[in-house]
Amino acid sequence: MIPEQFIQELKLNSEIESVISSYVQLKRGGRNLVGLCPFHNEKSPSFTVYTDSQSFYCFGCGAGGDVISFIKRAENLDYIEAVKFLADRAGMKLPEDSFDDSAARLKTRILEINRQSARFFYSCLISPQGKPALDYLHERGLNDKTIRRFGLGFAPQSWDALTRHLKAQGFSEQEMLAASVVARGRKGGVYDQFRGRVMFPIIDIRGNVIAFGGRVMEGSGPKYLNSPDTPVFKKSRNLFALNIAKSTKEERLLLAEGYMDVIALHQAGFENAVATLGTALTDEQARLMSQYAKQIIIAYDSDGPGQTATKRAINIFNEIGLQVKVLSMQGAKDPDEFIKKFGRDRFRLLIEGSANALEFELQKIRSQFDLSTSDGKVAYLKEFASYIAGIKNPIERDVYIARTAGELEVGREAIASQVDYIIRRRTRAKEKKDARELRVFAAGPADPVNPERGKALKAALAEERLIAILLKNPDYCSFIRQRIGPQDFVTEFNRRVFERVCGRIENNESLDLGMFGDEFDDAQISRIASFLAKADGQNYTREETEDYIKAILDQKLQKTEKDVAQMNDASWSQYISDLAAKKK
Repeated sequence: MIPEQFIQELKLNSEIESVISSYVQLKRGGRNLVGLCPFHNEKSPSFTVYTDSQSFYCFGCGAGGDVISFIKRAENLDYIEAVKFLADRAGMKLPEDSFDDSAARLKTRILEINRQSARFFYSCLISPQGKPALDYLHERGLNDKTIRRFGLGFAPQSWDALTRHLKAQGFSEQEMLAASVVARGRKGGVYDQFRGRVMFPIIDIRGNVIAFGGRVMEGSGPKYLNSPDTPVFKKSRNLFALNIAKSTKEERLLLAEGYMDVIALHQAGFENAVATLGTALTDEQARLMSQYAKQIIIAYDSDGPGQTATKRAINIFNEIGLQVKVLSMQGAKDPDEFIKKFGRDRFRLLIEGSANALEFELQKIRSQFDLSTSDGKVAYLKEFASYIAGIKNPIERDVYIARTAGELEVGREAIASQVDYIIRRRTRAKEKKDARELRVFAAGPADPVNPERGKALKAALAEERLIAILLKNPDYCSFIRQRIGPQDFVTEFNRRVFERVCGRIENNESLDLGMFGDEFDDAQISRIASFLAKADGQNYTREETEDYIKAILDQKLQKTEKDVAQMNDASWSQYISDLAAKKK
């Protein structure tokens, strides 16, 4: 275990506002700070940082906790790794031999394996055996400076070249398997995962090599082979070249499809380019981008799959409130080809004149219809109205309705009427759907954190307020314990929390949420944080505290009376005996 004193000192040196501000744009909202939650998609801020209690809570997704809990979620780390992360940030040295860090040691070994593998691949690239790969990169227009900057390499056409190299460096087969640079063969041995490929190291924002992408030059096999998820790499949460792009002064990022597009863009001077890692854009990647940019320019390929991916990406970025523009690369299928054919100055002009996401969608819809005919106009306007009805900003809707009415010589009122009709229809459908979901929720599965909460909601709410009072006012502990005990709580989860809080108060121990991590998981810590969040700004009197105690005891009495009414003779006799024993 890490000493509690160290954790307290760490948190004093890791003020929650300062830490979270690196991930979320926070604004003052009364005594607290608010911003868009980094853990789920939202357009209106529901994420709150409470500087008084050094905690956070999102009223949208329920994430909450202290600064350590935040780093665990934001960086996808376990508890010990999050403590190490904050300690490094604060310039503090962790106490030695205070915990079992076998998982952390494995991750350190994997990162070292990846670093040594990247060096090996680069040495192979610049050796005689790597000449075909180096020629390929030169033919693609990359110069030696760019190749070195991105650490590109070559995996030789060998089943064990990397394996032998890493074994000579002192790494075990088990460690290499964990890093996914080798794979297990049918006969039990291991073989190199990447063979005969140009190699692209994937580097995280801290400069660690966390994975690889390999491109085949000729022969069979998939065009690209990417590292699977490992203890140090989650492809859905990382972006290629973000380690470089994050340092640019621009407040926008260029999102391209592949490694070569991004590298070509960087070589041409567009160092704010990034790419996803062999997958479609994910919510996590979009939220990661939002930490470094206010605007995203999508530069996906102009073919069918690229346009489909563009539409999906637009929806994801819109959900988290990022500005989106889309490049239309006439005469080229991707940024790399466009820059080679027309030059980087033309590409820069293309960026400055890029269409916003709405215009991109309308252009795409419009291209499907023959607007020189009446039938084509009617069909297009139906699609136009359906799409425009989904825009929440009424001013933006009105601008595009007026523009389209003028372009097609159609009455503005007619289009606006159709849009309003669609909005009303969708609103009614949503209300019905919400009502159905509410009924399903009421009759559905129990709360996963506190399964008994729904059956005794009044008492559960009172229990939660009582716990919040203790966390905010530990001096109330004696007053409360004289009137109610853990055995009086109706829900098991709240009973556990109450016992833990009272125990720490009576032992003069810290009530920081991070101190509860050894007994409660992340979801449970978030729930405890919600107790504090919902009680924020309240100064509870003893009379109010007694009201909450009474609500719990009343619910327990009702439950006891119901249980007694359902007792058989044997249970009734035991109940009377227990009561008599208590009176003595």
